[in-house]
Order: sequence, then structure tokens, then C-alpha cells
Amino acid sequence: MNFMNEKVFKAMSDKTRREIIELLKDGPKTAGEISDHFSSAQPTISRHLSVLKNADLVVDEREGTFIVYRLNTTILQEWLAWLLKHFGGGDRDE
Repeated sequence: MNFMNEKVFKAMSDKTRREIIELLKDGPKTAGEISDHFSSAQPTISRHLSVLKNADLVVDEREGTFIVYRLNTTILQEWLAWLLKHFGGGDRDE
């Protein structure tokens, strides 16, 4: 799981990407809907979405002429479980 954690930590290290995750918590959004929340140019937001996809934190799906982004809650849950296990202050196996 270390390779996954490295990608997720990289993705989550950026404030804009964390804000995109927050936006997607409320449900799927198109790239345009996501971009509307930021002052950055569309290509910048597309790069952020690409990093999030590379970390498997978001998935995209074409719906007609739009690409819709959704949270990959499975990866988020696995990452949060890993964080709690290693940094949660409870019992540690390692």
C-alpha cells in the first residue's frame, strides 16, 4: 500500500486539490463546474484533476459531451484507515 500512499500524499499536499475533493464530496461535477469554483485557468484545474486521477482519488466518466468527476471513496477510506493506523495514536501493529 506504500505506492498508493505516496500518490495520495502527493495529491493531498496541494490546497487546490484538497478543495476539489471537498467539492466532490457533495456529488459528481463536470470539469467546468469544478473550474467555476477557482480563479485558476481551466488547464491548471485539469492538471490538478489529473494528479487526483493518478492517485485514484477521483474517477472520470464521459456523459455525452461532458466528463464528470466523482470521488473514489474506496481509496479515500483505505488511505484514512492507513493514516489512523499509523498516526492515530491508538494501537500500532508496526
